[in-house]
Amino acid sequence: MRRTASVLTSLTAIIGTGLVAGPATATAATAYPCALPRTDAHHSEGLDTWNTSYARPVQSLDALMVFLSFPDWKPFVTPGELVADHFPATSDFFARASYGRFDLRLHPVRNWIEMPADSSAYGIQRDWDSGLRSAFLRDAVAAANPRVDFGDYDIVYLVADPDAPGVNSDATKVVNFDEPMQVDGSQVPRIVTVFERHPPDRHVLAHETGHVFDLPDLYHRPEEGNADWDTHVGDWDLMGSQFGLAPEPFGWHKWKLGWLGPRNVDCVRPGPGTSWHTLRPLSAPLEPWRGEGDTRLAVVRTGPFDAIAIEARAPMGNDSGLCRGGVLLYRVRADTASADGPIQVIDGHPDSRACVRNSVYPPLADAPLGVGESYASDDGGGLRVEVGEPAVDGGWGVKITREEGPVWPG
Repeated sequence: MRRTASVLTSLTAIIGTGLVAGPATATAATAYPCALPRTDAHHSEGLDTWNTSYARPVQSLDALMVFLSFPDWKPFVTPGELVADHFPATSDFFARASYGRFDLRLHPVRNWIEMPADSSAYGIQRDWDSGLRSAFLRDAVAAANPRVDFGDYDIVYLVADPDAPGVNSDATKVVNFDEPMQVDGSQVPRIVTVFERHPPDRHVLAHETGHVFDLPDLYHRPEEGNADWDTHVGDWDLMGSQFGLAPEPFGWHKWKLGWLGPRNVDCVRPGPGTSWHTLRPLSAPLEPWRGEGDTRLAVVRTGPFDAIAIEARAPMGNDSGLCRGGVLLYRVRADTASADGPIQVIDGHPDSRACVRNSVYPPLADAPLGVGESYASDDGGGLRVEVGEPAVDGGWGVKITREEGPVWPG
């Protein structure tokens, strides 16, 4: 048993909402003219390089899950029941989304670990006082340290007793450190703090885990509490809403994470002209035998930090419950921070709503274009996207026309 006195040598460091831009490594997207550059924006949607401050979800990652009780409350549930709340559902979600290219391996501590202070002592809430949050993290890691070696894991989940009186489910989030926490010589750059109810919100842990992979919040946090949070992307992509009917990550995110490669992304050529593309449904399994014919994403670069992404969505896989399928368009901005609208869905049917009983934002539930429908930009760029008849294999035929060339370096 290692000494708890040496547990944390840097928890006195300031806890921040995000890391600095961080070191980068080149990605397969680097050579693509439509790969937007990564910027200093928090969780930038640029994907020409990878921020190595974050774990990249390719192949396998190991996740530690620790269960925290409090001296003022005896848990009603067992750690095993809380594991079942999130797994294998979370790992299965990522396995489907990544086409089997990513395996999230969970390693739970099967017993409660008691915190030194009552649950109410930490002021747990959405907008958490940084001093109290630091105290919670310091106490949690010190209590767990004799039981686990934090250096063995890529992801750390701290799960609090959901029934303890001071626990607020709105406080669930990823906590980033301005400088990684040092725990017995190992660096821990971020921790997922989980305060969810039992059973939890749908896809909540997958959403938070997405932040561990440098994905941004796509919802819009309104200034007034009663305004709608889901105006940017609606049901599309769980980084917008974990309750969405179509939680499959956008094709742009799959490209960023390394799940889509050169054979799956079409960059529309710069300058005026017309191109034709066949987009297979984003949630359909990849079929390597297709070679160059398994396109899942078409991208039109519209500026130095802007692009329009085009993909097909169908009721299968993680999207099995979507409202309306078809060809979905959205704007991507690499210089816009998390929760400020880095992705905004283009509404293909702005005068209608759909699935009003189940959708988190019905105006965007029917956003995809159908056969024979089209979108024309209204910003003077001369872009037109037209949807043709579906292909025999389930793909969607898309015609993209540009009247003007883009403006960006190179």
